[in-house]
Amino acid sequence: MAGYSGTPLPKKLGIKEQHEICVLNAPPGFADTLGALPAGANVSTKLGKSPLDVIVFFTKQKAELVKKLADLRARMQPAAGLWIAWPKKASGVATDITEDVIRAVALPTGLVDNKVCAIDETWSGLRLVIRRENR
Repeated sequence: MAGYSGTPLPKKLGIKEQHEICVLNAPPGFADTLGALPAGANVSTKLGKSPLDVIVFFTKQKAELVKKLADLRARMQPAAGLWIAWPKKASGVATDITEDVIRAVALPTGLVDNKVCAIDETWSGLRLVIRRENR
């Protein structure tokens, strides 16, 4: 069961009908974890050039986040959500990422966090959005 709240993962992630979604570096089985999507929602595993409504980027390393963040931000629709997913401490997966690390990297780029959720037993996610005054 993904997460702890019983809320379907697409709803937690803010995925709605007709949304364009990109999922990068997902762990094996993530499509099953994500489950059924709202009507017309499309998922890609490549960033591409088109604007996106929801991006989910899985990472274990701060250096990878630093390297990729500008590209991710450039693909966001004005009201898009960019989820940075990192391994929970209890998962036992080696990582140098925490919520605080994500904020330290993202806030100077004009992004702000507004939600955190459990993606599954291993991964947590922090949603970043473009500051309202910059949309």
